[in-house]
Amino acid sequence: MAKPEELKTEYEKYALEKDISLNPNEKIVNAIIGGLLNNEDKYGEKYCPCRKVTGDKEEDKKIICPCIYHLDEINSMGHCHCNLFVKKTAIF
Repeated sequence: MAKPEELKTEYEKYALEKDISLNPNEKIVNAIIGGLLNNEDKYGEKYCPCRKVTGDKEEDKKIICPCIYHLDEINSMGHCHCNLFVKKTAIF
């Protein structure tokens, strides 16, 4: 199982590749990463803590973080459902 710092680094790299950002609020990021690691311990996968695990492995693959919904959610709402990833904002 990954350590919280390692997972955060992994998701920071992922965000950079996708031209999005991790939520700048450290408390939110830490809480979500804790939920992901708890789900990995409980279910064997890093299921998004904001989504219901059904027990159907094929269906639940969709909610392994980063889930299949996150990019569409970021485009439409500015953040994914659980708020781990957010739209990249311009810095002036």
